Parts: sequence; structure tokens; C-alpha cells
Amino acid sequence: MPASAFVAAPTHVGGSSRIVRTNTCPVPPTTLEATANDGETSFVDGIQKSFKIARESASSGADFKQIIANVLAGEYDADAVNAKLDDLIASAPSVMFIWEASPFSKKAIRAMEMTGADVKIVRLDDPWEEGNPMRAELGKRVGRTSVPCIFIGGEYIGGYDGGVGEESPGMIDLAFQGKLIPKLEAAKALKPKVEAKVEA
Repeated sequence: MPASAFVAAPTHVGGSSRIVRTNTCPVPPTTLEATANDGETSFVDGIQKSFKIARESASSGADFKQIIANVLAGEYDADAVNAKLDDLIASAPSVMFIWEASPFSKKAIRAMEMTGADVKIVRLDDPWEEGNPMRAELGKRVGRTSVPCIFIGGEYIGGYDGGVGEESPGMIDLAFQGKLIPKLEAAKALKPKVEAKVEA
């Protein structure tokens, strides 16, 4: 049995002190070593998988933020994730993918409330295990991994204050161009106005 399985304990025999080696290991050392080795293997495997994903992402032309999103997502079924995204995007006239703690997500939600839009909120951080793959696939679709990621009538319009082109410049630019409200109206995303009754 290896020395690591023993601990030295002082005892008093015949008025003199001496050290007696006592076996105090509650489980066989081979079990401890195997458990430690399993932990090390699992950690090393995780690092190797992350490097592999990063390498493959870089070789496919992904930018740095997309590479990070892919690494955080890990291994997943891309077809299943994309099918879920398709269902979510089609499930409401306006859909916003957010992180709850994101300041820009909070601003976008508030801005949509001010327009009177009825927006479906999809959190990518609850749980992260499901949200990270969705974020990675959204990034591949629209060319941007940041949140919020906003769709109106199934069309990507960008985030709160930025996007990827003239057609999807983000909420702020669309609002200043006078295009945000018409897009929401066309998608039937605006809540019906309640007219106040005036008594004669």
C-alpha cells in the first residue's frame, strides 16, 4: 500500500514517545487515485474539445466573438437548435433574444414597451446550457452574437443600437429613420389601442 495511505500518529509506550504509522485511509488508495485521474481526464478532455471547436470555428472564417460563442456552446445538435430557433422566431410577431442582466437588453425591452409593441422575450441565460447553443447559431445566421437579438415579422432588425447592415441597423437607427413603427405595424406586433369612451 502506498505511503500516502498512512499518517504518522504519536503514541506513548513505556513512558517514551514514538511514532506509529496508522492506516487511516477510509477508501482504498487505488480508488482515490482513479477518482483523481478521472477528474484530470475530464478537465483535459474539456480543454481539448474547446480548442478543437475554436480551431474549427477559426478555419471556417468565424470572427473572435463567434469563436467565443461557439466554444461556450460546446458540442450540440445544430439541426435541433436551428429548428427550435425557427419555431421561436415564428411564434410571435416580434421576438427578442436577451440576457436578463444585459443593459442593452433592458433598454430594448423598455423601448419596445414605449412603442406599444407586444414582444416575446426569450432568455438565453435561463438556462445557459440551452441558451449558449442558440446564441451560437443566431450569430451564424445574422452575423452578430451580441444581445439583444431582435426579430420583427420573422426578419432580423439588429440589436438595440447596432446591427449588420442597412436592412438590420438596430432599433435606434430604425426609429430615427421612421421605419420601426411601420415594421411593427406590418408585422401586427403593436398592441391594439384602447379608445377612451367619452360620456355625453
